[in-house]
Amino acid sequence: MSEFQGKVVLVTGAASGIGYAQAMAFLEAGSFVFGVDIQEDFGALSQHSNFQSFSGDLSQVAVCQEVVNVCQQQFGDIDILLNTAGILDEYKTIEETDIELWQKILATNLTSMFAITKVIIPQMVKNGFGTIINMASVASFVGGGGGIAYTSAKHAVAGFTKQLALDYADKGLHINGLAPGAIQTPMNAADFAGDGSMAKWVADETPMKRWAQPEEVAAVTLFLASEQSCYMQGTILPIDGGWLLK
Repeated sequence: MSEFQGKVVLVTGAASGIGYAQAMAFLEAGSFVFGVDIQEDFGALSQHSNFQSFSGDLSQVAVCQEVVNVCQQQFGDIDILLNTAGILDEYKTIEETDIELWQKILATNLTSMFAITKVIIPQMVKNGFGTIINMASVASFVGGGGGIAYTSAKHAVAGFTKQLALDYADKGLHINGLAPGAIQTPMNAADFAGDGSMAKWVADETPMKRWAQPEEVAAVTLFLASEQSCYMQGTILPIDGGWLLK
């Protein structure tokens, strides 16, 4: 029997890409999965009896509280929080980034993570256990993985994860982050547009010479949420085909 059997997993950004793959992986492992996204179509996930969904903007604290309340009513307390929701900024420089785009990128990639985590943390502390995995990026370590707003937000996610782990490791919480590189998801569809020259360039720049699939990130997520990784705290684990070796 999987150690995730019967666990309650909340996944943000679950309607597509990595979040979708994570949700499916935990469903296959026997978990109850509550998927949250600003989109309303959760595809094949919705056909699963152990899946429930919620559509809303997680950068709003009131929405986060409603999400947690509904999840608890459906499945009970949350054992695992996967903060996966995020958007790109089209690699825009500071001159190309207006304040509206800056605020949108930070709201989606960082503020929503803070808001939903803040609502869930007291329940985990009360229970004396809980796992949180935040979606960082290779852009959490270096420039070039996004534009000025995305790179700033993802650097902040790394800091958020480390401080959160430091503050709560002694309270039974297990907190880490994932740092994907080139993952072929709908968020990166623009790279494959036209003749796909951007996607080819990214693959060529990756030491493994290929893009990864969301399921590969989901598989590492299962490990990072497992008892096997319980002594890891505040780690930002790259899944990047060697990108950060350069």
